[in-house]
Amino acid sequence: MPSAKTKAQRPDEAVALDRILTLELARTTERTAVAAARLRGRGDEIAADKVAVAAMRRELNRLPIEGTVVIGEGERGEVEELWIGETVGTGKGPAVDIAVVPLEGTTICAKNLPNSISVVAVAEAGSLLKAPDVYMDKIAIGPGYPAGLVGLDRTPTENIRRLAEAKGVPISEITACILDRPRHARLIEEVRAVGASIRLIGDGDVASVIHTTEPDETGIDIHLGIGGAPEGVLAAAALRCIGGQMEGRLMLDRPDKVARARELGITDPHKVYGLEEMVRGDVLFAATGITDGNFLNGVKFGRGQITTHTVVMRSSSGTVRWIRARHMHSDKFEV
Repeated sequence: MPSAKTKAQRPDEAVALDRILTLELARTTERTAVAAARLRGRGDEIAADKVAVAAMRRELNRLPIEGTVVIGEGERGEVEELWIGETVGTGKGPAVDIAVVPLEGTTICAKNLPNSISVVAVAEAGSLLKAPDVYMDKIAIGPGYPAGLVGLDRTPTENIRRLAEAKGVPISEITACILDRPRHARLIEEVRAVGASIRLIGDGDVASVIHTTEPDETGIDIHLGIGGAPEGVLAAAALRCIGGQMEGRLMLDRPDKVARARELGITDPHKVYGLEEMVRGDVLFAATGITDGNFLNGVKFGRGQITTHTVVMRSSSGTVRWIRARHMHSDKFEV
């Protein structure tokens, strides 16, 4: 049986996860965002992504955790850093799942367009959906609506009509955010046919899902369409903290994808995952703006200083912290 000392330490471990990791995660995304921001607008997506990945991996390895990357840059052997299954942290601390997108919106960053961010989520071990690096069909809305209001088993027309009715507005006042991709041609046509407006984005669907939580500020009521599964799990982590509804279905359209999903414990290739199934237990989420956006301001380089804008959230407490940090001695800022 566990000793009395072991029992007494467990609450302390939970406090450490909250009090230490909250600010440490902010530092992680801050330094990652600064690294990527130095290359924004340069037209080199690969270079920006490479420096962001290196910066995030370095910062994660400084954290007092025993972390396993469950949502990362790709499969082992395909990428050199932050691959799925890689261990990060000092090894002295709680066992946790790690989900990362060091540079969400590589094209956005390369072109210096809005809403490029650096994102990381940390959860209790075994809490995050171990999704392979495939596409995911997603639907998401913000908080304050009846449970199950929208879902992937309904048509986009039905979802938009139900949302407009619940919000108490005509359909013409509903705006859907959709990735601008050829695969969404029919979806875009249907949404416009029902009378809703659309905001097309070139990249960055983590930010898009989060934008649904503040429609009065962002102008986005619902996120629809197919994007990356890793980004889907990270977006779900954010909604677990700040509220909202989300469903996701993995797009396992080839035998090799089905096989890889089975290796990760996914036995039903057609399953629709709810928010609680993608992210369980306590989770911390942090994001720092790389370029200016609706949600976060981008990195600002000044004379002798760097300014960053970060949000850090925790699901168990519902706490959302906004951090505007000024980093002096920018010439010594590690990247």
